[in-house]
Amino acid sequence: MSNFVSRRQFLGNSAAVAAGILTASQIPGQNSTNHAISAQADDSPKFKTKIFKAAIIGEPNDQKFESLVKAGFEGVETTAWNVAPEKAAAGRILAEKHGLRIHSVMRGWADFNNVENKAARQKSIDATATAIRAAAAYGADTILLVPCKIGSFDQADWIPAPREFKIDFDPKTLKVNKVADGDDSKYEQYIRLQNIATEASSEAINDLIPLAAELGVVIGIENVWNNLWVKPEFFVAFVKSFDNIWVRTYLDLGNHAKYAPPEEWVTACGTSIIKTHCKDFLVDNDSKDGGSVKNFRRLHEGNIHWSAVRRALDTVNYNGWMSDETGAAQDAELIRRMNAIIDGEQLKIG
Repeated sequence: MSNFVSRRQFLGNSAAVAAGILTASQIPGQNSTNHAISAQADDSPKFKTKIFKAAIIGEPNDQKFESLVKAGFEGVETTAWNVAPEKAAAGRILAEKHGLRIHSVMRGWADFNNVENKAARQKSIDATATAIRAAAAYGADTILLVPCKIGSFDQADWIPAPREFKIDFDPKTLKVNKVADGDDSKYEQYIRLQNIATEASSEAINDLIPLAAELGVVIGIENVWNNLWVKPEFFVAFVKSFDNIWVRTYLDLGNHAKYAPPEEWVTACGTSIIKTHCKDFLVDNDSKDGGSVKNFRRLHEGNIHWSAVRRALDTVNYNGWMSDETGAAQDAELIRRMNAIIDGEQLKIG
């Protein structure tokens, strides 16, 4: 018998996941016989919540799935979003054959704030709709979306340093008035672009919600290095502004560590978290920017307090997936490091 639920059951479960009320044993594509995920199966569980391990892949294929199952992964997130539903459906069948779940589709970077080029902006919105349709066919209940970005990965003079950020915004309109203490006139360009990004992204995502609801696919907005919504309280306000179960938080536990500790992001985002990524980061408190892209590390090789992160996930009742995004070999060693996080343990590597 297939491990996957019927389409009707899947849509119902997707709504429950989006509402943050799906229990571990109800997660589609998993059961207590092949992965022993039932919380009741543990004699004395350390945490009340269950987290499942996923790898990020390109297009689904037999060889990759065989190696992931051998390593100990339970599911995957695919970057192959720009595919027809028929091809995605074939990928779902392939995953099912190996007892794996394609739980999410990484749409990634969009261009919703390109208000000067309406054709390019609409193309980006249409591409996101393609990703939503693909996700439904894959059997995934989420797409990962980065609505837009401003600036670059390098620190710019017109953007506050991470430690300088103190964002003052209107809780109703989300319009930003100030981003740092004192005279922040030098950040006028940043404030203007932040406000454009918020308004334009809100419009685009609201336009996509009906399709997401129809197909049972959550739009998971990711916190990422796009220089937008960089503090927990502001990011949370942006996600919650949609007031819709089909727009949730895709929380990357390694991103934005230089703006606030990951456990604070978890606590702030709370039940809006639909999925998580994991990677480590070495915060450089002596530098202006807190660390560059070169400061990303493999799991347990940065200074993220993983045991605190795991406790926070348990506190907010997060039952769901954790996909590795470190670029490490997807092997037994990566599984060991992910298991340590799931068990609330801090490893000493090297």
